[in-house]
Amino acid sequence: MSALKPVAVLAGGRGSLRLRLLVGTLVWIVLAIAATGWGLGALFSRHVAQQFHVELRTHLDQLAANLVFDADGQAVLTAPLSDPRFARPYSGLYWQVDRIDGAVPAIGVLRARSLWDVALAVPADTLADGEQHAHRVDGPDGAPLRMIEQVLRPAEQPQAALRLIVAADEGLIGEPVARFTRLLALGLGLLGAGLVAAALVQVRIGLRPLARLRSGLAAVHEGRSRAIEGAFPSEIQPLVDEFNAVLVRNAEIVERARTQAGNLAHALKTPLTVLANAAAQAEGEQADGALARLVAEQVGLARTRIDYHLARARAAAAAGIPGQRTPLRPALDGLLRLMAKVHAGRGLDIGPAGCADALVFRGEAQDLQEMLGNLLDNACKWAAHRVRVEARAAEGGRLEVAIDDDGPGLPPAVREAVFGRGVRADENTPGSGLGLAIVRDLARLYGGDIALGTSTLGGLRAVLTLPAA
Repeated sequence: MSALKPVAVLAGGRGSLRLRLLVGTLVWIVLAIAATGWGLGALFSRHVAQQFHVELRTHLDQLAANLVFDADGQAVLTAPLSDPRFARPYSGLYWQVDRIDGAVPAIGVLRARSLWDVALAVPADTLADGEQHAHRVDGPDGAPLRMIEQVLRPAEQPQAALRLIVAADEGLIGEPVARFTRLLALGLGLLGAGLVAAALVQVRIGLRPLARLRSGLAAVHEGRSRAIEGAFPSEIQPLVDEFNAVLVRNAEIVERARTQAGNLAHALKTPLTVLANAAAQAEGEQADGALARLVAEQVGLARTRIDYHLARARAAAAAGIPGQRTPLRPALDGLLRLMAKVHAGRGLDIGPAGCADALVFRGEAQDLQEMLGNLLDNACKWAAHRVRVEARAAEGGRLEVAIDDDGPGLPPAVREAVFGRGVRADENTPGSGLGLAIVRDLARLYGGDIALGTSTLGGLRAVLTLPAA
C-alpha cells in the first residue's frame, strides 16, 4: 500500500464539505429571510392600505350622515366629523362637498377647516348615485392624496346632486409601513444572524467526527498508529472499519511476501553453501583450481546478489506499511557499539552519536539498521582515526544523519559512480560493492536519499535523508 496522505476534502478548500454545507445553508437562510421579509412587508403594506381605505369610507359615511339641507336649500352639516384632524389646517385629512346639479359645478360649497381656503381639484368623473370612486390628487400643500368620492341625492331635494369627497395624505400609509419595515429588517437581521451562528455551530459539531478521522489518518500516515482508533458515528464507522481491515490485510500480505522472500533466499543459500564448500575442497585437492575458484567466485557473487535483492524487496514491502516508526537514537547507539567491537583492532575513535531522543524514523527498524550499518561500516573501513555521527531534524518532516570520517575521501568525479551495484572505490578493500547501492535503494524506497561530500574531518561525509515520524 502506498503511503497515506491526509485527504484534502476533510480539511478545506474548493472541495471542502464544511464550505459546501455552509454555502448551502447560508444561501437557504438568505433566500428564506428575503422571501419572508418581502412577503411580510407586502402583506403589511396591503393591510395598511386596506385599513386606510376603510377609514376613508367611514369618514365618507359619517359625512353623508351629517349632511342636510337648511330652509334656504343650502347643504349644511348637522355636526362636525369626529376626527379632530379635520379641524386642523393642512393636517393631511380633508373632506369637501361639491354641488354638481347645475350647468357649472359649485366646487367646495362645504369643506373641512383643514383645507383652509383651498378646494380640492377632482378629476372629471361620472358616478351613479351611491357609487364610490378612488383617485390620487394633489393636496393643499402639494403632497399626494388618496381620495374617494360619492354622489348623493338627498331625499329632501332629489333634484340636488352633491359630490362628497374625503381625502388623506399618502404619508399616513407610508409612515407606518416604513416603521414596520425597519422593525422587520432588524428582527429578520437578528434572526438571520442567529441562524448563521446556529449553522456554524451545527456544521462544526456535525463535522467534528471527520476532523477526528483526519487526525486518525494523519496518525497512521506519520507512524504514530497502525490503525484508526476510536468510536465514530454510524455513518462513518463502517468506513473506518473497512479501512482498518484493509490495513490489517495489507500487513498480512506484506508479511507473507517477506516470509516467502526469506524462505526463497534460504533455499538458494543452502545449495550455494554446498557449492562453495565443494569448490573450496576441490581447490585444495587439485593442482589447477581454476574451475573451483570460478565456482567460488560466482557463488559469492550470487550470495551478494541475493542479499541485495532480499534487502530491497523487504524494504519495498515495509515502506508501504503505515504506522511504522523506529526511534533513531537506540539504533545508532547499538550500531556504534557494534562497530567499536568489529573494528576494535584498529583503535578507531568512534564518537557517540549526536542525536536527540525525539528523532523517530518513519519506517522499519531492520531497514534503518541496514542503511546506517552499511554507512558506518564503510566509514570505519576508510577512517584513519576518527568517525563521527550527527543526526538532526530537517525541513519537510525529514531526518538527516551525517556520518564523517577522516579517511582519504572520494574525488567528486567518482562519488556518484560508487552508488552503482558492484562498484568499489578500492578493489583491495574487502567488500561486495553493494553497500552504498543498497543504502540508496532503501532510502529512496522510503522517499529519502543519500549524498556524499567532503567531511570537516578531511575524509568523506555521507548525509542520509529519511522521513521522520
